[in-house]
Amino acid sequence: MNLSGLRLFSDAFADGFSLLAQGTVDLWNIILTSLQVSGFATGIAVVIGIPAGYWLGSRRNVRRFTALVIANAGMGLPPIVAGLFVSMLLSRSGVFGELGLLYTRPAIVIVQVVIATPVVVALTASGISAVPAQLRLQARSLGAGRFQEIALAVREARLSILGAIAGGFGAVISEVGAVQMVGGNLAGQTQVMTTAIMQYTRMGRFGVAMALSVILLSIIIVVNVIITREQLRDERYTKALS
Repeated sequence: MNLSGLRLFSDAFADGFSLLAQGTVDLWNIILTSLQVSGFATGIAVVIGIPAGYWLGSRRNVRRFTALVIANAGMGLPPIVAGLFVSMLLSRSGVFGELGLLYTRPAIVIVQVVIATPVVVALTASGISAVPAQLRLQARSLGAGRFQEIALAVREARLSILGAIAGGFGAVISEVGAVQMVGGNLAGQTQVMTTAIMQYTRMGRFGVAMALSVILLSIIIVVNVIITREQLRDERYTKALS
């Protein structure tokens, strides 16, 4: 075991955080691009996925079963396959080739929406289906309207829905293969943290790759800290009522 090789890590940390402290334009641009495209894609997935997840979680019919199978299968969809289909659709000879979206930020958003939406749908449906049906019936008997019933169910399943949002965001901000295929990893335009980490690692620029890796992990940790705090707060509230 070559212990002297551990210096590679310390040098990478020092070099990477020196670049961050200096405010290297390209480095911060990569981080900002990642947050913009992944945040926007997650927002779209939430707008689509939460209503769809509510519908799936609150219904009991054959169509619901089929849709749930599709949503759950979508959670296991290899991102590289999503990247392939989106690339084919947006390529010059593809259905939407005339739009010229391939190797642009909108293309990254599109493929990330494809990846994140099934995650949001499936996890939201799971949370909504766990809400007791008697609670909805009781709300109706007390004169609650349709939107009030929906709001009640969403409030009861809020932790699952927060988890769905976090899961969708985590799935897309950490994805590399599909983003590389449709975005092209163009410096200053479509280069995000994951594709930049891969590129700089291949170039032997471990400092930049390490700095981006730490930032990426920090973002994911922050999101999970927020979710965990909400879970603990809900547990304390439930115990106080019992």
